[in-house]
Amino acid sequence: MSRRWVTALACLAALVALACDGAGSASPRPSGTARPGGSAVLAALGDSITTGFGSCLVLVSCERNSWSTGTSVRVDSHYRRLRERDPALRAVDRAAPGARAQALAGQAAAAVRDRADRVTVLIGANDACHGGVDAMTAVATFRSQVDAGLRTLRKGRPKARVLVVSIPDLYRLWQVGHTDERAVRAWAHGVCPALLADATVTTPAAAARRARFRERIDDYNDQLRAACRAYGSRCRWDGGAAHRARFDLDQVNSLDWFHPNASGQARLAEVTWGVARWVDD
Repeated sequence: MSRRWVTALACLAALVALACDGAGSASPRPSGTARPGGSAVLAALGDSITTGFGSCLVLVSCERNSWSTGTSVRVDSHYRRLRERDPALRAVDRAAPGARAQALAGQAAAAVRDRADRVTVLIGANDACHGGVDAMTAVATFRSQVDAGLRTLRKGRPKARVLVVSIPDLYRLWQVGHTDERAVRAWAHGVCPALLADATVTTPAAAARRARFRERIDDYNDQLRAACRAYGSRCRWDGGAAHRARFDLDQVNSLDWFHPNASGQARLAEVTWGVARWVDD
């Protein structure tokens, strides 16, 4: 979901990323590569939401703030909570900005190589957001690509436990932000155009476009739920918890006004932790 922004932001990225990596962490950063035969591994699959994109003051990934594998005390990710019970746990973030469902199989193959024992999956926002409304991934195509990713996991790590997370309610972002001049200016740079283009326009055609987008997200979530059910008992669906989470603009970053900031990442970790039931069995 990343976009090209002004050159000045790119010049600041390295300096701020260093600050993000070094501050406020009470545990080691997740390893980029999990060593075979070692301790338990949590792997995260998905897109820029799971990489913490935009949560460290610039529009780059900031994995320490990931709701899944992050190390930040501000977020209290699944990784941090699990490490309270298993201090040797390692984590790898295989998510990538801009990833769509078609990338899931490759990410899953990486998780298999990592010998992941637990896997989080949050995918689909880019399938709706990567272009105009007519460019949204067809629902049947989306399902087949999700199935391919989950099949790779089931074949390569049959005993791994998988959490499939619903796509957040992106339509709510338009609802709470279309009257905010700062958000509207940022969205005009091409942020999720199927939903957020011409954000202040409320003509019947614009309303119909947004309704079509909203329906597509609902359809994707239906397919994610069904794909997890088809996977079997080792997969848990979040029950729509992430999609139901009510958020405001103070939980998205103040650059693209789209991706969750640290507070938004913390909220995502909170609402998905209980349904994951990682420690129940």
